[in-house]
Amino acid sequence: MAQPERRGPQVLNIGEVLAQLSGDFPGMTASKIRFLEEKGLINPRRTPAGYRQYSDGDVERLRFVLALQRDQYLPLKVIKDYLDAIDRGERPENLPPGVVVSPRIVSDELAAELQNRGRKLTEEQLRTESGASVPLLQSLLSFGLISHSNGTFDEHALQVARACVQLESHGLEPRHFRPFQAAAEREFGLVERAVAPLASRKDSASQARAAEAAREISDLCLTLHRALVQDHISRMDI
Repeated sequence: MAQPERRGPQVLNIGEVLAQLSGDFPGMTASKIRFLEEKGLINPRRTPAGYRQYSDGDVERLRFVLALQRDQYLPLKVIKDYLDAIDRGERPENLPPGVVVSPRIVSDELAAELQNRGRKLTEEQLRTESGASVPLLQSLLSFGLISHSNGTFDEHALQVARACVQLESHGLEPRHFRPFQAAAEREFGLVERAVAPLASRKDSASQARAAEAAREISDLCLTLHRALVQDHISRMDI
């Protein structure tokens, strides 16, 4: 009786990797994959001729990186810290809420979490999940703090609404939230100016670098803002 053929680990070329990722990440390109390799997030094997050979594990790793970058808005440096910890056999303590790391780099729990984050919300769902009242949502829309596309809202709108509900519980009114939008637009202007040389290039690798630089700069701006506010709070006689 013939023995069943044993197959080794699957080996993929970059085109086959793109085919597997394109459904969830339609803007993915070969240049973006090479950029992630340059940043040390994946390390595919090479043939003697120098061609990259990707494993199923490499594809899972790419899904992890791209999902956290897209849906959790994390800079690549932070994602790489998570991956380095996983590679050492550790379980990162500071993963975003709901993200679970299992021996499979993208666990079923993480896949479900990220799928939920990519969904679109109706106004009723937004109110239910954020706890916002109808007047509050109307104010946030009129002030430009949230927006909708074809009547649906995204994860950004949900995060804004939840934060504003909490601020309202501390006695702040919707009119107090307007400066946040103006501040965000000014910060984006700074980020946009800083990455303009890269963003002006049309190749996908430069676009990926520009997007990553924008995330890093934004994170630094938030750190600066938080430190300055905390400095004032520390002067209070509590």
